[in-house]
Amino acid sequence: MVRRRGAGELAQAAALKTILALPGAVRRRLTSPQVRQGQWLANDLRLMLGLSRLAGEPQLGDLDVPGTRVALDRQAAAAGGRRRVASVRDLVLGEGPDDPGGLRARLYVPRARLLEQRAPMLVFFHGGGFVSGDLESHDGPCRFLAEEAGVRVLSVEYRLAPEHPFPAAHDDAWTAYRWVLEHPDLVGADVDRLAVGGDSAGANLATHVARRAAQEGTPLAFQLLAYPVTDATRTGGSRDTYAEGYLLTRRFIEQVTDHYTPDPATRTDPRISPLLADEVPAGMAPAHVATAGWDPLRDEGEDLGFVLQRAGVRAEVRRHPSQIHGFLNFVGVAPTSRLATRELASALRVALG
Repeated sequence: MVRRRGAGELAQAAALKTILALPGAVRRRLTSPQVRQGQWLANDLRLMLGLSRLAGEPQLGDLDVPGTRVALDRQAAAAGGRRRVASVRDLVLGEGPDDPGGLRARLYVPRARLLEQRAPMLVFFHGGGFVSGDLESHDGPCRFLAEEAGVRVLSVEYRLAPEHPFPAAHDDAWTAYRWVLEHPDLVGADVDRLAVGGDSAGANLATHVARRAAQEGTPLAFQLLAYPVTDATRTGGSRDTYAEGYLLTRRFIEQVTDHYTPDPATRTDPRISPLLADEVPAGMAPAHVATAGWDPLRDEGEDLGFVLQRAGVRAEVRRHPSQIHGFLNFVGVAPTSRLATRELASALRVALG
């Protein structure tokens, strides 16, 4: 069941949306320009980050796991929006609604696909560093992608660390994908037009599913990857340049890495670090890899796209130079983030026909 937002969350969302909807010239006068590596940080995001600092909001790396989960839900309620779709339905991917091992999921049906029995589908895995995120945290982006791309979206809630360390989330992602292949009628999926996707940690799960689908020869048409985690051992480059001040921080990355992969030896496993895999399997699904210019994960996301290209996979690598990590979660309030996410939806729409 979709959670209703409280009065305080609605007020915060309305205030943020009003401020970020001010004319660009006004927003620019409220903040100082930021330029790094030839990239301009979008003025609506500058303003949003500045308001967060003025409000005394802690950075993600300053919070424990429960605090992180609360913060992500609060951010989603304030910035994710509530785009209208034809229908939204919660379900359990398992033997039945009473199956304790089943995965919670939410099906979004766009207005363009309401009457179709079999439609293109995106199986979506949320971000949150493998320790946070759920159906609520990414309700806004899933609604947006469903309507803008004209595809059904099945959002999956997988197990989180530290309660469930590696490879729990990866196992759940594969289970969800296999469930759709085995029960397409229950969600109206056309398995010949099936995609996997996600943001950050969720994009890592999506590309894991794509790799395994290629290895096992199961149907998959596309992978939609937004600022993916691709190398749990990565240091330097964008991880240092954008380590502080742009939502995702070095300290948070270190914390969640310790929570999900407490055994450092597992961090080179191709499931969590696809960049370290010996090879790209034949038959890998085409990919759209979107990165944010002001993101610690930018370099490794783009490197994954280039590795796919060199292996002969049809992969598009698209940097959004004015954006920060998490821009999918700002579609309800930030005009530039909405434009960037609309480009992802367009890539999905074209790929699935």
